[in-house]
Amino acid sequence: ARSFADIGDIIRGKDLYLGNDKEKDQRKVLVENLKTIFKNIYEKLLQDNKTSGKKEEIERRYKGDAKKNFYQLREDWWIVNRHSVWKAITCDARDNVEYFRQTCGDSTSPSVAKDHYRSKVENGKKSGKNESDQVPTYFDYVPQYLRWFEEWAED
Repeated sequence: ARSFADIGDIIRGKDLYLGNDKEKDQRKVLVENLKTIFKNIYEKLLQDNKTSGKKEEIERRYKGDAKKNFYQLREDWWIVNRHSVWKAITCDARDNVEYFRQTCGDSTSPSVAKDHYRSKVENGKKSGKNESDQVPTYFDYVPQYLRWFEEWAED
């Protein structure tokens, strides 16, 4: 779940981790690539909505971004696609894998509702869907420094 949240931070431009010099150089490349990707998404949105009357609405929603970081668009993209990112991260995970500490339950022992965040296995293959297939966490909306505190407290 932490790597999922970290991906969300990176996509949305909220990652606080600076790293060493080599990582800083890689970070610059990543930041520029994300700017280019979201610039292309923005331009495609405008182009596709030229005649629908939504072009002005899109321009209003994403105006005020002088540095062209597209933070609002990145946030919107994450909201729409976080479920797909979660499925991509967990698609090849073993059936008995646990992503979270057991903290609550519906009986006398702690349990985690595994069936709510994993695809069902049907005929020996993962179906890619579940009645309640969902991202089981909101760690991606917890500020990164608070997630770090929790992680450091575990060590």
